[in-house]
Amino acid sequence: MQLRNVELVDVDAYVRMRCDPVMMADLGGPLPREGMEDKVRRDVHKAAADLDWIKMIIPDPARPDVVAGTVTLWSHDTEDGPVSEIGWMVLPEHQGRGLGKRAVRTLLEQARDEDRWGLVHAFPARSNGASNGICRSLGFRFLAERDVAFADRVLPANHWAVDPRTMHV
Repeated sequence: MQLRNVELVDVDAYVRMRCDPVMMADLGGPLPREGMEDKVRRDVHKAAADLDWIKMIIPDPARPDVVAGTVTLWSHDTEDGPVSEIGWMVLPEHQGRGLGKRAVRTLLEQARDEDRWGLVHAFPARSNGASNGICRSLGFRFLAERDVAFADRVLPANHWAVDPRTMHV
């Protein structure tokens, strides 16, 4: 498995992840197709400027054109102050193979090695057993159930946190 920065050619992968009812079932339903090019363009800019880590999951480095999903680490403001958050999505045909867990671990190890981002939070949907399992298995601490905003929606989520500098995975 390999991670690479998002690129302009990743529009189709974004559409498959964000506009699909199955992929978005735990996130309030599919997003509209319109605007995905702009979303990718903004993400490419943020990744190139090293503002956010927006990585595409490549299951086989020998086939760099095959994308399995994304893992992203970014900082944003909340009512409690700035928060570093990690999130991930894995396309259905690549699920159940451990790629999401490996991608999350890889990005957290990079955060640890670069001593960047501080405490990292994750907010998987309460109904997403696989993503909550990734948090549990990688040493995140469960903090609380919490409603979170995502794409102009409010969703029931579990709030997890991990300090990459002290994690043991």
